[in-house]
Amino acid sequence: MKYFLISIGVLLGGVAIALGIGVSRSSLEPLAWTPPEPPSLTGILEENTRLQDADWLELAGWYGPEDIAVDAQGNIYAGVHDGNFENGAILKLTPDGEVSVFSDTGSWVTGLHIDAAGNLIACDQARGLISVDQAGNITTLATHDEYGRPLLLPNDVDIASDGMIYFSNSTSTLTFSLTSARQIIMEQKPVGGLYRYDPNTQTVTTLIEGGYFSNGVAVSADDSFVLLVDTGRYQIRRHWLTGERAGQTEMFMENLPGFANGISRRADGSFWLGFSTRRNAAMDTIHPHPWLKKLVFSLPMWLQPEQERYGIILNISATGEVIDAYFDPTGNRVPETSSVTEYDGTLLIGGDLTQQISRYSLE
Repeated sequence: MKYFLISIGVLLGGVAIALGIGVSRSSLEPLAWTPPEPPSLTGILEENTRLQDADWLELAGWYGPEDIAVDAQGNIYAGVHDGNFENGAILKLTPDGEVSVFSDTGSWVTGLHIDAAGNLIACDQARGLISVDQAGNITTLATHDEYGRPLLLPNDVDIASDGMIYFSNSTSTLTFSLTSARQIIMEQKPVGGLYRYDPNTQTVTTLIEGGYFSNGVAVSADDSFVLLVDTGRYQIRRHWLTGERAGQTEMFMENLPGFANGISRRADGSFWLGFSTRRNAAMDTIHPHPWLKKLVFSLPMWLQPEQERYGIILNISATGEVIDAYFDPTGNRVPETSSVTEYDGTLLIGGDLTQQISRYSLE
């Protein structure tokens, strides 16, 4: 999901403007956090131009294929919005290129995964966790966690081999908007988290209490753990599901080179990790200073620049090591990688703001 990013110049100019208009009206209540120094882009992380070889699948004027799922027949599904996040649908793209509305959700759908029965399990910004059958009919599975807190910003979902559904929720206090997204990033409060939905009992269980813009979710190949991406902290946490450490949560990867977004498992047990964009020096600069974040947040949205176009995908091992890296530093072909879905030797790459699905051949 998109969040706001700033440059040093905008930061300095914004402080002056914010002082002039009065920051006491700012609704932001940020905490101080000092980010680590970003990793150097050397070795495996050295920039390359591999993603510039990607081509595009157009979306008939829709935007924001935040996540992508592919069925056994090769049909592609993606949740999309109208460009302003005010209307949405789930699209279906057939192997022969036909694009149609599969389900008229009326709201933006982010996380998508296909269950054993062929239903789409999805994160719907208006409904919560939903199931969409093969005719496009919507059933709401969960709107609240077990404590009664609403799932206001459900984000990503994965399904274990036993049918258990794991999903993230970024907040239970703010409905989705660009303003609320940047508020979560800037406040650095542990909100939302990671959850399990049991289709048999129709109950929700909280596994990780609190996240820092809880985002991508992926279950390991052997169902022994589930990963949760914390976009706002450049990190991934692992929650153990089986074994001696069952129920425990630990750090899996930290100090990532960008705002990590979606994560998906490969057939070999490793993972694809997508990013909204790379790290931003100005954002890291203001994080230790709550007063400065309040100043910047008080700026009107029109003063905020667009998210930097920068494509990056990492292939990471089941133990958290970087195996390979793919870049489009220009952002011309792959401006963001909110999700990465591998199918038939090809990466299908999503984006919150793009008007296409990027397609990159691994062969």
